[in-house]
Amino acid sequence: MMLTFDNVEFHYPNQPVFRNLNLELNYGEFTFVIGKSGIGKSTLMQLVYLNLFPISGTVKIAEFDSQTIKSSQIPLLRRKIGVIFQDFKLLPDRNVFQNLAYVLKVTNSSSKDMKKKINDVLNEVGLFHKRFNKPDELSGGEQQRVAIARAIINDPILVLADEPTGNLDPETSGEILALLKKINKQGTAVLVVTHNYELVKKANERIIKLDDGRAMKAVIKQKTEI
Repeated sequence: MMLTFDNVEFHYPNQPVFRNLNLELNYGEFTFVIGKSGIGKSTLMQLVYLNLFPISGTVKIAEFDSQTIKSSQIPLLRRKIGVIFQDFKLLPDRNVFQNLAYVLKVTNSSSKDMKKKINDVLNEVGLFHKRFNKPDELSGGEQQRVAIARAIINDPILVLADEPTGNLDPETSGEILALLKKINKQGTAVLVVTHNYELVKKANERIIKLDDGRAMKAVIKQKTEI
């Protein structure tokens, strides 16, 4: 398994979130996580890249273990994970090329390698022609494509997408889903947290529902079932 939650318990002060949370994600798998607002979907994401740590239980991703990982290893873990946010989180004072170059600086890549990686990933998401535009010169869908490019530029084993279509219209949401599925078919695991059940129904992928602090398999057919 690439990702395992083993009897994970987590809570904020006076706010329980997870109890005996168990889930598994294989290398190369595409999975949706759904659940009502406040159930802990974003918390789940933060536990994956160890921005948060379990109160008890274990989160394992690849060779890393939440119980034994050293602080110095956390940046290495995070290089294996690409994260896509609902609000894009692009640097507003830098153009698209510079936003992606900023991510690569920590890898000590040469200028030549950085340029090739950036150009390749922008071609992948269909935005090479916008590489010198700043975020406020792009549409919401284009900004999310840049965010996806940023998430995959270091060849992660897993892409986490937190409400990746939350600020987008239905047509653009479908385009973003198609892009995520394309990335998945190339071998990268994708874990999508979303409220967009229409999107989930169209995707025909594995679904995990968070409920009462636990995770369970879900099948979505009608809105009344969720």
